[in-house]
Amino acid sequence: MTSGAETEAVAAEPTPPQRVLPTAVVALLVAVLCALAAALALWSLHRMLEPPAAVDALLVALAVVALLPLVPAVRAFGDDRRRARHLAAGRLAPARHQAASGREHAHTAMGYALAVLICAGLVWFTTANDGAITTTFLRWEFLRSSFANVLDAFWINVEVAVGAQLLVLVVGLVVAVMRLLPGRAGRPLRWLAIAYVDTFRAIPSIITLYLVGFGLKLAQVPVFKDLSPVWLAIIALTLTYSSYVAEVYRAGIESIHPSQWAAARSLGLSYGMTLRTVIVPQAVRRIVPPLLNDFIGLQKDTALIGVMGVTDAFAQSRLTASNVFNLTPVIVVAVLFVLITIPQARYVDRLLAKEQTRTGRS
Repeated sequence: MTSGAETEAVAAEPTPPQRVLPTAVVALLVAVLCALAAALALWSLHRMLEPPAAVDALLVALAVVALLPLVPAVRAFGDDRRRARHLAAGRLAPARHQAASGREHAHTAMGYALAVLICAGLVWFTTANDGAITTTFLRWEFLRSSFANVLDAFWINVEVAVGAQLLVLVVGLVVAVMRLLPGRAGRPLRWLAIAYVDTFRAIPSIITLYLVGFGLKLAQVPVFKDLSPVWLAIIALTLTYSSYVAEVYRAGIESIHPSQWAAARSLGLSYGMTLRTVIVPQAVRRIVPPLLNDFIGLQKDTALIGVMGVTDAFAQSRLTASNVFNLTPVIVVAVLFVLITIPQARYVDRLLAKEQTRTGRS
């Protein structure tokens, strides 16, 4: 019979790290299969393009890049062997380190291999049906001939986006403050603010644009009947996005701790002064990232203003595409929107990271 001390010693013995070999084998198989898929996709691209020697060299370089996931997969096997040697020598800590390193290499190989597979799938998609996708969406001659006209029309989209964003900042804040008015005196304004937000968040942007663009002209509404279609588009997008931004403002204001209100009111500040000098500045700092997200959506919705008869970038691209029976001009518009949206998206990510760091320190 074993004593209690021996039993505790056996129970306390540390377990050895698990083998890396099964994971390494799976990683190697995945890397090989994805590399083969990439090679087939590149060969399909080569047959479609019949490229010169320089492009052939580029395709070969891409094929070599597709083989790179094999490197960490092979390293995982080496880590497994080193783990076994350390374990045989009784060095448990180095064995665990090698096992963790092997699993990391295997997972890295699978991650990069799957990325290669996705890229190969995209290449295969563009070359399918004898390159019909490429000839329909990416004809260089149509891209070059339409770029100047589409770019000129794109400035209308930028003008509408900037004008609407400036108005949305003001109207959204006014609606948010109306919805937060306290007491019975503010109840009618709160109801109006709620009705406005619920209504314009429910109506699609394109319907608002259509009603404002044509309805105000047909009704001969004073002042509005003399406005240009661009200004009517700005007003329509302001009506729609002010409802969203008002909720962002409201969430930011309500996120401020009640002690801030109490401290400001105890110092003799009125409700309006407390809101203007204490609460809103703090709230604005918190809502910048979601506010920029709404503005990204707004600038994308400027592609809908063609329904009002405005010749923006999308309307211009459709006219050109109908003349050449090709969709490459529409791809130009898509690329322009991507070029102005991605920097803003990365800026939003940066602001979110800074806010998280700041709140974590506090």
